[in-house]
Amino acid sequence: MIYFIVFVCGAVVMSFEILGSRILAPNFGNSVFVWGSLISVFLTGLSAGYYLGGRIADIRPSSRKLGLIIIAPGVLLLTFPLYSGPVSDWIFMKDMGVRSSPLLASAILFLVPSVFLGIVSPYTAKLMICSLHTSGKTIGTLYALSTFGSIIGTLATSFYLITIAGVSSLIMGQGILLIILAMPLLFMKLRCDTDYTESGGGK
Repeated sequence: MIYFIVFVCGAVVMSFEILGSRILAPNFGNSVFVWGSLISVFLTGLSAGYYLGGRIADIRPSSRKLGLIIIAPGVLLLTFPLYSGPVSDWIFMKDMGVRSSPLLASAILFLVPSVFLGIVSPYTAKLMICSLHTSGKTIGTLYALSTFGSIIGTLATSFYLITIAGVSSLIMGQGILLIILAMPLLFMKLRCDTDYTESGGGK
């Protein structure tokens, strides 16, 4: 199940980025500044998420905590249509320029969800290492699945899903998917009580 979660979160983060361009387009267009803002904000969020995920994973990681980590972006995406329009309109009315406006809108709308989604990979890696007593193979498999999920999310969203479901419905659907995915984790007993950074050994 952990592998599936990593795959889905990888798909959601890139799908969300593709959909972000459609969210910003009505006010800020589809220029290189918009795409540059989106990509840089998502990369910043993922980078921060990887770092925080590694730090948090060293503090008694458990499947229940992982579930809560995934529910947070799920709620943000589920409610996204309620606040994305007003935020985007407000920044547009401030008229801060063709570069600053899409960058600020991207940061406000997309940074926090991408941070939480970035936490998932290192956190699941720690849980899996504790359970399977392997490290290199486990980490490699998890990051490969996350990247493969991102590829599928990008292609499915840009080629088919936007046309079929529409932007707002897709983002809300992704929020529901993350929440459903996280629910079983809240009741699982998977946890790691050993601090590997101090012991330097197995469980």
